Amino acid sequence: MNTRIKFQEIDNQLGSLRTNLVKHNAYAIINDVSDLKIFMEHHVFAVWDFMSLLKSLQSQLTCTTTPWMPVGDAETRFLINEIVLGEESDIDYKGSRNSHFETYLEAMNQCGADTNSIHRFMDSIRKGKKVSEALSLLDIDSSISDFVKFTFEVIETKKPHVIAAVFTFGREDVIPDMFLSIVKDIHQKFPESVSIFKYYLERHIEIDGDHHSHLSKKMLSNLCGDDLEKWDEAVSYSKKALNMRIKLWDGIVSSIQKQV
Repeated sequence: MNTRIKFQEIDNQLGSLRTNLVKHNAYAIINDVSDLKIFMEHHVFAVWDFMSLLKSLQSQLTCTTTPWMPVGDAETRFLINEIVLGEESDIDYKGSRNSHFETYLEAMNQCGADTNSIHRFMDSIRKGKKVSEALSLLDIDSSISDFVKFTFEVIETKKPHVIAAVFTFGREDVIPDMFLSIVKDIHQKFPESVSIFKYYLERHIEIDGDHHSHLSKKMLSNLCGDDLEKWDEAVSYSKKALNMRIKLWDGIVSSIQKQV
């Protein structure tokens, strides 16, 4: 199968949804630090469950238990392990090692965003509660809980090609240049509040939007191979993921408008 043509077909099928995301007014409505706080308080849950998607793939495509045994093919193991390395232990704004999620939390603290919900959520999970139960204990917008629940529905399929598709096409690579421009403008006015988030976005675009995007597509190609049913399922779930992201963005807009 010519994977270049296949990915072009997928891009065509997902094109309108991706355009809706890039042009979503969730970006244009952000004018100052208070708006950015609301964005981050919603988005942090997507940053967290992105890591859960990633680790679920690693657990299926590599051996993460003992005694060790080789799992799958070595190239796919390499691809997922390299992505995990970058996401879980990248260079942060201080030149130290940190996960992208932990850097995001530091960015929230710097600008004064409320991290109580995400910390309460993680504390509940550490105490053994299921994700859906932990979400039900929070006073958060339904768009957030629906987004996270969908992510774990994807994980629970136990289908690596489905998880990889959502990871590849439905997640963090859809960040328009306009949003970075807005953040840079806010940073010029309030550098002491936004410098870490600006670093996070720039690093994200540099690593996730280019190198990791290439690696994840190659991984998805390995997992689907010549199986047209797997490719169709990958596209179907990617569409659902993009629709869930649009709904999450709608929730952000609604919350920003309510504060006016």
